[in-house]
Amino acid sequence: MPRLTGLPRPAPMTTTKTELLEQLRKLDANKAGRERVLKMETDFRKRISLHIDSLPLSDAQFSKFNTNPFVLLIHTLKQKYKYVSEIEQDILPAKLFSSMETSAGRMIEQVVLPIYGWEYVPSSMHSTESLIDGKQTKDKILRLATLKSGPRCLNDEMSENIADSILTHAPEWAKAANVNEVDMTYGVLYGTKKLSNKKDWHILRNIREKTPGTNLLESPNNCWRCKFIKDDITITVTIRIGVELWNHFAEDSQAYLEMACAVIRACVTPSDTQLEEYQFTIKDLKDIISLDVVPDDYNISLLQRSQWEWFFFFTRHFYDSLSNT
Repeated sequence: MPRLTGLPRPAPMTTTKTELLEQLRKLDANKAGRERVLKMETDFRKRISLHIDSLPLSDAQFSKFNTNPFVLLIHTLKQKYKYVSEIEQDILPAKLFSSMETSAGRMIEQVVLPIYGWEYVPSSMHSTESLIDGKQTKDKILRLATLKSGPRCLNDEMSENIADSILTHAPEWAKAANVNEVDMTYGVLYGTKKLSNKKDWHILRNIREKTPGTNLLESPNNCWRCKFIKDDITITVTIRIGVELWNHFAEDSQAYLEMACAVIRACVTPSDTQLEEYQFTIKDLKDIISLDVVPDDYNISLLQRSQWEWFFFFTRHFYDSLSNT
């Protein structure tokens, strides 16, 4: 299939453990940043506890699991299972992860957006605001965000529907906020543009193709944003993924680290570091979480030493590569 005209070729998103440790040290020395981390940690823990209580456990019904019988039997052969009781132990975590996906994203939005001056928008389906998850009016600009949990969750139909919703409703969103400019973000909570299946960029392509040439102020060709005018309203649409998204909310390069520290503190109890030599099945996971590059005198208050491997494990999801230097 020929490459679409204007489709960007994103460069890899890379970092090193040394860079992350230095950024973490700067955050640890920032009083306001530490206070935001602690506030988010408390809110995360409350919401996570409520969510865990609602997950399917002892009273789960088989009909709620939507299992594929062919996949289950193939997995049975692979694992050399002999009894259904054995495969049940694999079905339960799969269902738990699936149940967590959407609700985890919603929880993150509800906690983080208000910390940085945004309003979480719990709009109902099929309403004029159903696309909007967060909003903020600043400097006479209506800033909006629609958020997805991962970088590959869109298909062509969804991309076109999002574009149509923006084209149809952006002018009325602006008028309701009494502004003449809208800054719309299609945001992904983790991942990178390189990991994206590029269906998110197709939102911009659809806007380009459905906007008269004289109204298109900035083309999305080879970039991740476009700008157009409709009904005398200036509308900018930008794709922001992972680190860029979080830092956009705060207009600060530390926001992504603050969120990461808060989630880790809320979910991982400090303990003694693991001493035994565990054999990882995922061959590069050991290198990802290795603490070999951490200086002996490195010390911060936000994360304990046993949480550092979780920090590298978490942040790896926001980069195409994490160098062990």
